[in-house]
Amino acid sequence: MTSFTLPGFDLDKFIRETLAEDLGEGLPGGGIDVTASSVIPADARFQGVMDSRDAIVVAGLPVAMAFFRHLDPGMTIELLVEEGAEVEPGTDLMHLSGNARAMLTAERSALNTVQHLSGIATLTREYVRAKDNPDCELLDTRKTIPGLRMLEKYAVRMGGGSNHRMGLWDAAMIKDNHVLVAGSVGEAVRRAIATGVKDVICEVDRIDQIEPALGAGATRLLLDNMGPDMLREAVTLVAGRVPTEASGGVNLQTIKAKAATGVDYVSVGRLTQSAPAADIGLDFTAL
Repeated sequence: MTSFTLPGFDLDKFIRETLAEDLGEGLPGGGIDVTASSVIPADARFQGVMDSRDAIVVAGLPVAMAFFRHLDPGMTIELLVEEGAEVEPGTDLMHLSGNARAMLTAERSALNTVQHLSGIATLTREYVRAKDNPDCELLDTRKTIPGLRMLEKYAVRMGGGSNHRMGLWDAAMIKDNHVLVAGSVGEAVRRAIATGVKDVICEVDRIDQIEPALGAGATRLLLDNMGPDMLREAVTLVAGRVPTEASGGVNLQTIKAKAATGVDYVSVGRLTQSAPAADIGLDFTAL
């Protein structure tokens, strides 16, 4: 179908299930695009142009292509820009020609995906620019739409950001509720270390929690809801023993000051949680 691959993401399954949802497969009367099948002749052909209506960072075009090719394997598709490219309003992103019914049935699913992923990539690029510090890395979080995490985190990378944990499995994250049960920051970290967890990120929101966390073996500190002055103090105390991450209260107005405190990372949940969809259109003409 396409060479687009992401570790842990089944593109073919995503395409099938998304189209099945739109077609109402398994529901009474479902499994068909009633409008296209009743109005458009089976052998009708269209050509189409997908274009940006705003200045955006592009992400998701190979996924859109997969939607169209799933319904018309012989469809001619030309991707006109690379993933991660920054384009001006009015830029053509994709040209396609093929079966008209296939194009119309796949149109919404393809557009929704590209609009959503390009919106994330565009917002991420805004944060990278506002951060204005190549020595501090911008991270996303686990605040993703269920089922879309791999795609959304891919879009963050296209925008110039990096990925935090991919899920609950690839690092321990000690937060306040874990500390509440364990009794202290140090005890929570020790329990994780004792089970053989390699990467233990510990959230601290007070300076006096730093040494207990480090003493217990934390491999990274998440400095939560700290202002720039407290972040500088924390970074000085850590003194490079482990990487540090600023989190909480980060927006386009505050990220530059927080990134300038010496932290290694700044994490921003809204990259995936609150990115608006990019304005992208798809226009057809009959062949």
